[in-house]
Amino acid sequence: MPRYPRDMTGYGATPPAAQWPGGAKIAVQIVLNYEEGGENNILHGDPASEAFLSEITGAAPWAGQRHWNMESIYEYGSRAGFWRLHRLLGDLPVTVYGVASALARAPEQVAAMKSAGWEMASHGLKWVEHKDMPEDEERAQIAEAIRLHTEVVGEAPRGWYTGRCSNNTVRLAAETGQFAYVADSYADDLPYWLEIGGRDQLIVPYTMDCNDMRFAIQAGFTTGGQFEDYLKDSFDTLYAEGSDGAPKMLSIGLHCRLAGRPGRTAALRRAIEYFQSHEGVWFATRLEIAQHWAKTHPHQRRTRPSDMDRDTFVAEFGSIFEHSPWIAEAAFDGELGQTHDCAKGVHSALTRVFRRASPEQRLAVLNAHPDLAGKLAAARQLTAESTAEQAGAGLDALTDEERAMFQSLNAAYVEKHGFPFIIAVRDNTKASITEAFHRRIENDTDTEFAQACKQVERIAELRLIEKLGA
Repeated sequence: MPRYPRDMTGYGATPPAAQWPGGAKIAVQIVLNYEEGGENNILHGDPASEAFLSEITGAAPWAGQRHWNMESIYEYGSRAGFWRLHRLLGDLPVTVYGVASALARAPEQVAAMKSAGWEMASHGLKWVEHKDMPEDEERAQIAEAIRLHTEVVGEAPRGWYTGRCSNNTVRLAAETGQFAYVADSYADDLPYWLEIGGRDQLIVPYTMDCNDMRFAIQAGFTTGGQFEDYLKDSFDTLYAEGSDGAPKMLSIGLHCRLAGRPGRTAALRRAIEYFQSHEGVWFATRLEIAQHWAKTHPHQRRTRPSDMDRDTFVAEFGSIFEHSPWIAEAAFDGELGQTHDCAKGVHSALTRVFRRASPEQRLAVLNAHPDLAGKLAAARQLTAESTAEQAGAGLDALTDEERAMFQSLNAAYVEKHGFPFIIAVRDNTKASITEAFHRRIENDTDTEFAQACKQVERIAELRLIEKLGA
């Protein structure tokens, strides 16, 4: 069955402890995008001029023409903005997202980046849109970007970020086997692993909110102070989470032609000084973060429910609802995905089938459950799950008087309601089960049917937690 490919769960409510070096409460990661000279331009063989991320509101590409104003805005980034940011950030670990063709046109800037010890990641061959690019062409451009980057910088990139990517980009980058991380994601505050074919690819997510690109869009920043305040608020929130034991990563995205303008650089300086005034802040390159994560949280492949074939899925989960494998069969035919690769996920898939079943089908599920401490238990004919559950509540060690009481209650309950008394025994003790039995036998059948269905769902949940972990 085709599966829903997106992971809508991630780390959930309990992300892993980052264990940043030195016990840092937060990792601050600054990216400088170097795109100037790699943007759309007919001089570069492109069909039109650039129209993205500039000071020109509502810019449109000029087909077959050079756009002097657009070109000079980009040139500001390489001629002035870069050097202002280099003076400000030169003593900090910085990751450069370098467009390979732009780096090839910037020998002095590349030398300055290297002298500062900045990480040089690849930002693709050209700063162009990839969404409609044929897969073979994009694969070839990635290969050429790696080749040209290596030629210009002197070593191959270990990180990759396209930005204006396609649905194929992350897979194609991972398939090269070249990258310690890929950054074409905005899905988390922590790195995470993707299984792409036979490769485990680490993703170090990037940002579009703590990003000076918001000076170049309508729903963005207009003053440096807004940028500064937003960076500080983001830092404060993540720093507090780190202080509470759940450290995260703050990514900041900069562009030479945007943050390199004087009024914005002043705001950036104040924000960085604010970060530096706190203890337990780890300034790091993305490669350093990736290497730390790979060492501290290496990926371990496991069997995923959403990857199972039908027979395996039914064999694994067909007994979760007592003697009702049809529920697992129907769940397999539904929309399974990575978000179902946990106890709560499988439980959701199974219970949705149970809840939409007819009253007759649900009644059959209820009747598939054994009596508590009944004849099947005495004859040791329960399923392994039911045996363990009843034993856990002490129902396998009843006195003769207690056993007679349960048998009498069972008979009266079934005669009144038409199905056995069902309760999630792992949530209870022998005493609370006895109390519930006496209380619930007095309910009307509709109320008891609804309660029994809820208990069946809870039993299934507990079985899945035992099987897959919480």
